[in-house]
Amino acid sequence: MVVPPWLSVPPPGYGGLEQVATGLVDALVGRGHAVTVFGAGREHGTAAEFVSTVPELQYERLGEALPELAHLARVNRRVRAADFDVVHDHTTIGPLIAGHRAVPTVATVHGNPVGEYGDVLSETDRGVGLVAISHAQRRLNPGLPWIGTVHNAMDVGGIPHKTAPGRGPVLWLARFSPDKGPDLAIRACRAAGLPLVLAGKCNEPAEHRYYDQVVRPMLGEDVRVVLDADRTEALRLLVEARCLIMPIQWDEPFGMVMVEAMATGTPVVALDRGAVPELVRPGTTGVICEHVDELPGALRAATDLDPAACVAHVAENFSTERIAAEYEEVYRRFTADAALPAVRERVTAR
Repeated sequence: MVVPPWLSVPPPGYGGLEQVATGLVDALVGRGHAVTVFGAGREHGTAAEFVSTVPELQYERLGEALPELAHLARVNRRVRAADFDVVHDHTTIGPLIAGHRAVPTVATVHGNPVGEYGDVLSETDRGVGLVAISHAQRRLNPGLPWIGTVHNAMDVGGIPHKTAPGRGPVLWLARFSPDKGPDLAIRACRAAGLPLVLAGKCNEPAEHRYYDQVVRPMLGEDVRVVLDADRTEALRLLVEARCLIMPIQWDEPFGMVMVEAMATGTPVVALDRGAVPELVRPGTTGVICEHVDELPGALRAATDLDPAACVAHVAENFSTERIAAEYEEVYRRFTADAALPAVRERVTAR
């Protein structure tokens, strides 16, 4: 299992990819597999063996190409066919260079496969199969060498959840970016007459600029801001919230925060973009809106949805046991297909 070199597994706060990878690794180990995680830093919190390619986490260099390239080069030197059956790569550049490995690589695509990222993925090396995290994501670039679609999942063990509908503020939980619509969340909550908590990741220059220039001038007594919440605080905010608002302005390929919200019994109010319809069950675990002007009414309607239905929906559809079983099938099918050319070559040689 190859994770990017930016954050630990699991991450202390923001880091959906790392959270998903942690749950998948632990579930695979629990199902009897020998798993090695290749990452960065000195510590990890998974049940797998951990191999670090660099002593320090590379978060401060996030956005640079060289840290990830160097990480992958070091991984490739350590991956031998005698030691591994399959590599599962979660990095951005991995699909481009994974063909150098002597082991078949399954690569999960965590971003939208269009634009510059789409150009990288279009050059996916031979011997690499791509896995989508939603059908919506896969539809954006259907010509890529997809080998499956597996929804993300989370370990719900130990996750606190409410037993009665929440009466706290509406919660927005994301990074400060126009794509995530914090300005729309403020307007919708004011129109609905409901208080709002903006719990935002704000530690990159672009996030600081957006917060200072767009969000800060809109703040008032009805909006409380929590910056860079760790995981414990984020879960507490989710349990206290009457609902999570997701006024996204882009085709989000998944949206792990929606699953986390429902796991705590908190319904989701979201705009119909990206994978939202694959995650939220309208009228049961949340409300999906076609237009921004529908959000205020949806916020009031979501308040009375049953928390138990939200929790059950996550347990049934987004468990780590399910994601491990589905990736097992992807691994088996892909490694069998990858072996066929070698078998044909040996037969022809005879």
